[in-house]
Amino acid sequence: MHTTPEWTEQAWTAGVHKIKKASLRIGARFPHGSHAGEYQFVPPVYWTAGFWTGLLWLVYREHRDEELRTIAEDCEAQLDALLQDYSMLSHDIGFMWTLSSLAQWQVTGSGDSHRRGMLAASHLAGRFNRQGNFIRAWNQPERTGWAIIDCLMNVPLLYWASEQTNDPRFRHIAIAHTQTAAKQFLRVDGSVHHVVCFDPQTGERIGALGGQGYAEGSAWARGSAWGIYGWTLGYRHSRSREFLDAAESAAAFFLANLPEDRVPYWDFRLPSNDGAPRDSSAAAITASGLLDLADIVGGDKGGYYREQALSILSSLYNLYQADDSEEAILLHGTGNLPMNQNVDRPLIYGDYYYMEALAKLKGSPGFWGPCSR
Repeated sequence: MHTTPEWTEQAWTAGVHKIKKASLRIGARFPHGSHAGEYQFVPPVYWTAGFWTGLLWLVYREHRDEELRTIAEDCEAQLDALLQDYSMLSHDIGFMWTLSSLAQWQVTGSGDSHRRGMLAASHLAGRFNRQGNFIRAWNQPERTGWAIIDCLMNVPLLYWASEQTNDPRFRHIAIAHTQTAAKQFLRVDGSVHHVVCFDPQTGERIGALGGQGYAEGSAWARGSAWGIYGWTLGYRHSRSREFLDAAESAAAFFLANLPEDRVPYWDFRLPSNDGAPRDSSAAAITASGLLDLADIVGGDKGGYYREQALSILSSLYNLYQADDSEEAILLHGTGNLPMNQNVDRPLIYGDYYYMEALAKLKGSPGFWGPCSR
């Protein structure tokens, strides 16, 4: 029987307070990064469009605040136009509709949300390249053969679609993409590439790119976090030992390279950490993934992963949680440093995964499945 430290309930309560207060200003809009104490908004086409609704559903599920439910439903409805104009969509369909429509369906049983989830899954499946066994990233013509580590978090939508239809086609795509990621993205030492490029005609691997990391051979911290959580979810849905091994390899690298306060610099292989920003979002994503990994493996190893997750979350609560002058929950995220976007800023996805991890400690799962009603 695991014991949960008292501070976790305090952290959850503080997060709920922030979300309810922020909802009065944010309403049915789409926050991304915070500047000068307030979240700035992006169009609903942006990949982070689901994280605000995800936060709202996490809180509604526990506290039944109807005002939060109404905002979440309004945000979800705004995404409908994208499902009809699919040219605006990318590989991030899973992020967007898992935390809006699938979350709503899991909490309320909404038939409209179920239909939206199925349509989103169909769009995502349509991005699969059979020759290379990967889901294509982005839409630019020069990126036709690109795949990215982040997409591991999108494929649970496909597993859900197979569960709902009793049709394995979606599942086959999810497994194939996750296998490709394990073979082509994961290095021997447990670090991961952000971008891997394939010939879109033959499927042959061409090379890798640094993407949002420091360089091609470096180790972008959030990329490692996506790998840990994404391969863990791949195992939960498929029970493929290959995916569990990949998740544990990525976790070993991440944990072995953390600084003393358990929150990584934005890349694990910087020439120097002097003045380098941290990425609290990578820490939060990893903590939530490690809690799932702990449940899967059980025993002493599971206890180890749980303690590591608690250590990371404790640091986020004690050292990275914003005060009341800031609308967001966590400070010191790094969005896209090479593009100078949201560097050393609060990030909506950091807040989401932090609260998701705390919800798990309270006994409630995330929205990534396997799930049913």
